[in-house]
Amino acid sequence: MGVDTEDARLAALHGLDMLDTPPEERFDRVVRLAQQLFGVPTAFVSLVDRDRLFYKAKVGLEQQEAPRDTSFCRLTIEQPETFVVEDATRDPRFDTNPWVVDDPRLRFYAGHPLVAPGGHRVGTLCLMDVQPREFGAQDAVLLRDLASWVEQELVVDDDLQRAAQVQAGLLPRTVPVVPGYDVAGACLPARGVGGDFFDWAPTDGGLTLTLADVMGKGGGAAIIAATVRAVLRAASRRGTVAEAVATAEESLALDLSGTSMFATAFHAHLDAPTGRVHYVDAGHGLSVVVRADGRTTRLEPGGAPLGFAAALDPDAPPPVRDAPHVDLAPGDLLVAFSDGVLDVLDGTLASVDEVAHRLTGASSASDAVDRVLALARGAADRPDDLTVVAVHREQP
Repeated sequence: MGVDTEDARLAALHGLDMLDTPPEERFDRVVRLAQQLFGVPTAFVSLVDRDRLFYKAKVGLEQQEAPRDTSFCRLTIEQPETFVVEDATRDPRFDTNPWVVDDPRLRFYAGHPLVAPGGHRVGTLCLMDVQPREFGAQDAVLLRDLASWVEQELVVDDDLQRAAQVQAGLLPRTVPVVPGYDVAGACLPARGVGGDFFDWAPTDGGLTLTLADVMGKGGGAAIIAATVRAVLRAASRRGTVAEAVATAEESLALDLSGTSMFATAFHAHLDAPTGRVHYVDAGHGLSVVVRADGRTTRLEPGGAPLGFAAALDPDAPPPVRDAPHVDLAPGDLLVAFSDGVLDVLDGTLASVDEVAHRLTGASSASDAVDRVLALARGAADRPDDLTVVAVHREQP
């Protein structure tokens, strides 16, 4: 890489204003997802500076930065495609590398370059393992798509304010009346960031509710959010929540794969007489049940976000998703929220427990929503929208 090219690359990197910034959930969620999907102990987003790597997001690593000259990422940014080392001990470029011969005794590495506006490769999305691994063509496609997600998060678009206006137009204007329950929701925009929403609709004997978060920012994310909302709402008029999500995912396949976007979603149906809630969690994982006695339960995600199957194979049928259930007894509360809530805390999944703790004792759905919004109002910086929806079963 020539001096002029390297200087231009560094200028593009510094122009992002990302070096030495705190962790952010919008990047952390990508590396967590990469770790889960590939089954590796370590995944990270690195920004490659002149002499060092800065880890913007990481799982399985303790350090905040590393020397560039011994890193595998220095080679990743020198080529446009995924760089793979299946067994570093058998590769003469790395068999004496300190990452290989000393702790952590690295064996497998796969990295895809992150491209900034102007075409400069400024960083990497990487996987690492201490065991040799094979890495096929489909694996490379999935890693590339995850890297595309990170690239869009690196750039703040000029039309963020318009995106927030679009997002505001998606929100319900009336609160549904469900005997025996109270319902509330809110979205607190963050300086024009768009892409997540909540929705609800009464049904015979119950309520359908949705919270979804489209990766990315700006008008593009807001447009996709509007599409996801419309398709899920239409699909929910017939069939179970699992069938509705499958129908929506099939309908959205071309839109999501064509834009290299994904959407996490929590889609649920409440049967009011019994209090039973069937739900599908597509890569979201930010929903909790707070019992009347103060016990809390986090509802685990059940698969990848909407759009992953289409990214791998546009002709494949939508994945079969589980639709587990949870029962709400009198006094119980169900709350789903977007990752903007985590951003105003410590930016990690550990914050879910903190949110659940703050919800303990909430007297109504509106009280629960107000408690979540209060987290954002006290934050010095809020980089993402904060969206929350709550259902409370009233005491008899």
